[in-house]
Amino acid sequence: MKHAETPENRSVRLLKVGEQVRHVLSDILARGDVHDDVLAKHLVSVTEVRMSPDLKHATVFVKPLLGKDEAVVLKALRTNTAFLQSEVAQRVNTKYAARLKFLLDESFDEGTRIDQLLRDPKVARDLDEDGAEAAEA
Repeated sequence: MKHAETPENRSVRLLKVGEQVRHVLSDILARGDVHDDVLAKHLVSVTEVRMSPDLKHATVFVKPLLGKDEAVVLKALRTNTAFLQSEVAQRVNTKYAARLKFLLDESFDEGTRIDQLLRDPKVARDLDEDGAEAAEA
């Protein structure tokens, strides 16, 4: 008996397939299966893969180690998209071969920026004042 498709089941499936794609891409890049000089010289983390609801598109978030040469690495990944798509299609069992779209993962940079803002003396003072007011209330 086939289970009814619910939004919860679908979102779990999207997460599972996205994680499978992330593992496959990480493995390919770690083993150096892509014959590309730029990718051979850089360690690239695949931080997240977001699948479209129909599983036909995958947005792949990447971050070169230490954030070095991001534009060059991104260009190399995009140049090798056809190879990477075919490898993912062979290793991840889905009805369609997902089209890959590579983007830089900016979340690390955003986290660093927020951390720096929170350490700013003016912000810390404002946060302390809010805490003091909340304690008095």
